[in-house]
Amino acid sequence: MTAAATRPAVTIRRTVEWSDTDASGHHYNGVVLRWVEAAEAELLGRLGLAGLFGRIPRVRYETDFRARLWFGDEVEIDLTIGHVGTTSMRYDFEVRSGTTVAAAGSTTVVNATPDAPAAIPWPDDVRAALAGS
Repeated sequence: MTAAATRPAVTIRRTVEWSDTDASGHHYNGVVLRWVEAAEAELLGRLGLAGLFGRIPRVRYETDFRARLWFGDEVEIDLTIGHVGTTSMRYDFEVRSGTTVAAAGSTTVVNATPDAPAAIPWPDDVRAALAGS
């Protein structure tokens, strides 16, 4: 089994709501981040790491928008932990409607307690859970 196959991952499903669209009639770019964060909450909850919320600010977000999604479309959001570093972690994601990839990208978070002036190393148990070991 490859390392990629053992990385923690989750897939959630959503329906494009009217409020997820903009004046052009298709989804607006910001809804993708909201869906990715919903997948993140699901994944961290499954890993027993919901306590990380409030300690893992986003420091990078990158998305390639490839197709439009319309009101009522059913979508799947796949989120995988792509890399765990000393103080940071990268999530990789893909948003699909059927076989059409509408958006793909990554977001990077860092481990930073509210009173820390900078990112701090992951505790060993958290790092092991994030790495899928």
